[in-house]
Amino acid sequence: MPSSPNTVLTAQEAVSPIADGEFIWCHSMGATPYALLEGLVAHARGKHDIQLMQLHTEHSEMLTQPDLQGHLRNRCFFVSGCTRRTVNEGRDEFVPIFLSEIPKLFRRGEQRVDTALIQVSPPDAHGNCSLGISVEATRAAVEVADKVIAQINPRMPRVHGESFIHYTRFDRILEADTPLPEVFSHEPGEVERKIGEHVASLIHDGDCLQMGIGDIPNAVLGYLTHHRDLGIHTEMFSDGLIDLYNAGAITNTRKRKYPGRIVATFVLGSRRLYEFVDDNPDVVLLDTEYVNDTQIIRQNNNVVAINSALQVDVTGQVCADSIGPHIYSGVGGQVDFIRGAALSEGGRGIIAMPATAVHGTVSRITAMLTPGAGVVTTRAHAQYVITEYGIANLRGKSLKERARELIAIAAPQFREELARDVRDLWGYSVM
Repeated sequence: MPSSPNTVLTAQEAVSPIADGEFIWCHSMGATPYALLEGLVAHARGKHDIQLMQLHTEHSEMLTQPDLQGHLRNRCFFVSGCTRRTVNEGRDEFVPIFLSEIPKLFRRGEQRVDTALIQVSPPDAHGNCSLGISVEATRAAVEVADKVIAQINPRMPRVHGESFIHYTRFDRILEADTPLPEVFSHEPGEVERKIGEHVASLIHDGDCLQMGIGDIPNAVLGYLTHHRDLGIHTEMFSDGLIDLYNAGAITNTRKRKYPGRIVATFVLGSRRLYEFVDDNPDVVLLDTEYVNDTQIIRQNNNVVAINSALQVDVTGQVCADSIGPHIYSGVGGQVDFIRGAALSEGGRGIIAMPATAVHGTVSRITAMLTPGAGVVTTRAHAQYVITEYGIANLRGKSLKERARELIAIAAPQFREELARDVRDLWGYSVM
């Protein structure tokens, strides 16, 4: 890299231009610049009312230390394990918003960005650094931020797409070789395999898939190795996609948007995944304003959107961001893709989840959502709901018909109770 007068030796030096009352955007997911965050925590103790905007961050436990109150406050567009407790205690903030809308907040000036903290690859021969494994809303934040402070990490992959930023855009540079956060896949259990098999039964050759991370997406992918010409247009993907790609099932040839390319906005997984996307021209990571735009999603035919939920009531309302009033995660891109799939020619929207929680003692299918629970996907948007007990198709169904369909895929020990609750609430006899 050409020498830069903006290169500093310590993280605290790098963040030293940050002033009282600033709104900071933090690069998120596996690209969380936790070396810079350690410097920010030390710097913030001498400042007041700094707001740190973020999605899901990794290795960021230092941000929730009690002595930071009044100095640094997390403003979460998606809640992670690091911030879940502090958000629910009222020490940090949660902003419910579609992931596709966050870049618009920045670009339209509805949310100011004083500083962007990012982690990038070393510059190439032309001086361009890559945002690497996570583009999401960070591209937009960098465009509008007054200051950009970058950690240049030789371990960050160089990923194709809308990830490139010239190093002269950086006001401060910290060169730090730190491991990238990794999330490892687990072998799906019996419940996840049954759910995966049901989901896979709705997927056909040539479909364009959106899925997330976890045991259920991995189980679904495991049943698709003999499919052909699958396409990927998804908010994110993880390690489970690699084997399907290597098996020849993913070609992206039938997609209308970026044919021949896997499209996502970030990846999160193991080192194997990060090596897979490094300088791979078959993978492009793009801004969430584009990837999660329903008008873009719908242009691909046969989109299958596979998402999860914490709770679904018998009318089809989907809670995916909270357990009662307690915030668990965020709105994310679920609605973007469920609606995009519905608008796609031949598309299908799927909510897939285990039928129970808390070791089988609580039904995830309920007569009514727990008071305080947030409706992420409305009952008008819901199409397929899948548990290990089967598939409920809600499209075009009445409330009574939906209740019957959903009770049929609830855990057997809860079905009679659910039927009684439905009868008591609405006078429907569904069993």
